Amino acid sequence: MPLTDTKIRNARPGEKPIKMYDERGLFLQVTPSGGRWWRFKYSFDAKEKLLSLGTYPDVSLKDARTRRDESRKLLADGIDPGANRKAIKASRQDSAANSFEIVAREWYAKNAPDWARSHGDKIIRLMERDMFPWIGGRPIADINAPELLTVLKRIEKRGAVETAHRALSNCGQVFRFAIVTNRATRDPTGDLRGALSKSNGDHFAAITEPTEVAKLLRTLDGYEGTFVVMCALRIAPYLFVRPGELRQAQWADINLDKGEWRYLVSKTQTDHIVPLATQAVTILRDLHALTGNGRYVFPSARSYERPMSDNAILAAMRRMGISNSEMTTHGFRAMARTILDEILNVRADLIEHQLAHAVRDVNGRAYNRTAHLPERRKMMQKWADYLDELKAGAVNP
Repeated sequence: MPLTDTKIRNARPGEKPIKMYDERGLFLQVTPSGGRWWRFKYSFDAKEKLLSLGTYPDVSLKDARTRRDESRKLLADGIDPGANRKAIKASRQDSAANSFEIVAREWYAKNAPDWARSHGDKIIRLMERDMFPWIGGRPIADINAPELLTVLKRIEKRGAVETAHRALSNCGQVFRFAIVTNRATRDPTGDLRGALSKSNGDHFAAITEPTEVAKLLRTLDGYEGTFVVMCALRIAPYLFVRPGELRQAQWADINLDKGEWRYLVSKTQTDHIVPLATQAVTILRDLHALTGNGRYVFPSARSYERPMSDNAILAAMRRMGISNSEMTTHGFRAMARTILDEILNVRADLIEHQLAHAVRDVNGRAYNRTAHLPERRKMMQKWADYLDELKAGAVNP
């Protein structure tokens, strides 16, 4: 006779386990302690086996019969239900061990030693704040493009478009790391090209927080490449001129004794004067011994007849782990503009003049290269001293 719920509820434990049979291999085992265990008895490869189907009343009679029938279907397909259960359990454990967060942290740990610390800190903070809470526990192999886009759109909706793009780029690197470590088969970020709002094309990534600036300056000081590029990297923050103007600087335009660099601004075709702080003069005097007999201050590594390439400084920064989303060569201008204004309280018109932006005076006259030159000299020295103090840790950002 098949079992009924009444028979099961009225069953009393004995001194030995009691088996109450239902149909087609299903039975309930009542233990001396009162436990009620569902068991499915079956044969596979001529061997008798038992499969646990849960306990009563958590698993009802109806549910137990459903689980039995599912096991019988597996047997009909030549699959051992017990072995299948073990395989599923192992797969789940494997998926948990290969979650997005675990793989992302492995990727971070592998690459962080080669990055600037500020860059690595920014990446892991982004992951912990914007990615892990929503997809961190998901098996990385199961994450698809629509699911990833939902998370990225959440970042975008709060107005952090640049952060959303940076998160997409970082996730792509994580997925590719998962592929090469045999934990995923494809990178879904490629399906999301054009899915996010366009970032401001005029934006150049820049570090403007003093604490991060200090780390950046120490990283730049650690450059171990050519002397010419090393000098360019060290002087760029002091001068904050346009990248093309720095790399094409000519000795004929520089007066080290007066601490002054005069040239034609490439963007506006106007004359410009850059007062040179003592730190900048020191760097240039050292470099003059090497390149002073040529035309260019920062000549190409291949020929002193040409200026260094557009990519020389940027490539050096990348090799030190400073990403394009973190800092660009143009970003030194934004760094100076922000800190001079917000922290050093320099007049905005002096900053704009030094950036070679078009600034009209009270009489309506256009930009004048000599405007406020004494004040700008003081500003440039104050800026250089501040950077040195930051780098040395002598000021509290």
